This record gives sequence, C-alpha cells and structure tokens, in this order.
Amino acid sequence: MNRAAQPSPMPLTLEEFMAQALAMEREAVDRYSDFADMLETHNNQEVADLFRTMAGYEAKHAQQIMQEMGWTQPPPPPPGMPHTMPGMEAPEAMPLDEVHYLMQPWHALQLALAAEKRAQSFFAVLARMATTDAVRRAALELQAEEAGHVALVQEWLDKVPAPDQDWAVDPDPPRYTD
Repeated sequence: MNRAAQPSPMPLTLEEFMAQALAMEREAVDRYSDFADMLETHNNQEVADLFRTMAGYEAKHAQQIMQEMGWTQPPPPPPGMPHTMPGMEAPEAMPLDEVHYLMQPWHALQLALAAEKRAQSFFAVLARMATTDAVRRAALELQAEEAGHVALVQEWLDKVPAPDQDWAVDPDPPRYTD
C-alpha cells in the first residue's frame, strides 16, 4: 500500500515530525488565547492573564521550531496525523468545556498541567514508535521540553491556593431574558 493512498499516523521524516509538533504548539496557542478571551469577557482578569502567559510560552515554542527548521512559513501538518483527523485534537489542547467563568488560577493550572502531561506522553510514544533516528531524537527532545513544562506548571501550582468548595457559587449569576 503506498503512502498516498493511506496516510501514516507516524511521521516518517524529521520534517513531518516537526510540522506536526509545530501544529500542536500553534493549536495550544489558539486554545490558551481562546480561554483568555472567554475569561476576559467574564471579568476574570487574573485567570485570563495566566492563560495569556501560557499562550506566550507556546508561541515561543512554535517560533523555536520554525527557527530550528529554517522555515519562514509554517508548513501544513502532515495528513493523517492524529490532530488533523476529524474529532481528534492535539494532545496539548484543552477541552473548551473545561473553562468556567468563575474558575481560579488553581483550575487553570490544573488544566495546563494535564495538557503538558499529555504532550509529554505523546512525544514519548512517538519516540518509541519512531522509524528513524532523527525523528526519535527530535521526539525525545520535545518530550524533555514537555517534562520541563510539567515541572514549571507544577511549581506555579504549588504556589497557588486550592479554591474553596464553593468557588463556583455566583452571588450575582447571569440572568437571561427572552
């Protein structure tokens, strides 16, 4: 079976792998930015700022990939990669329905921690499945970077108090009229 007829779920070249990694980073930037926008709309500036900071980190990672690969324009992600298929998202993307307008920094960091852990695991699997040394090395490097992100988010989380049990109680909830 030729590759054109059946896309491979595993990047076969370093360029394919890095295009996939870049797409994942850019999707994470978009998702964090969407969350920041949503929370700004609900006047939750503290958490919105935290999500903007996370978006900035992901944007830096995307820029690093572009520079390392010598790309001036982002290439399209290889077809058949997990997050290019319908219903699949990049491991670092967080579900939109996980954001609550009264969430606190602790909640945002929990979401970020889970996303970074998923990305770390994703790259570990790709490293094990890699069919070339170049892809394996790149996957291991990105796995190590994600481990650093996990540690960073965990450090932030250790400094943030857990919310009270009644954190979602709104004394002035939104009212809808027809």
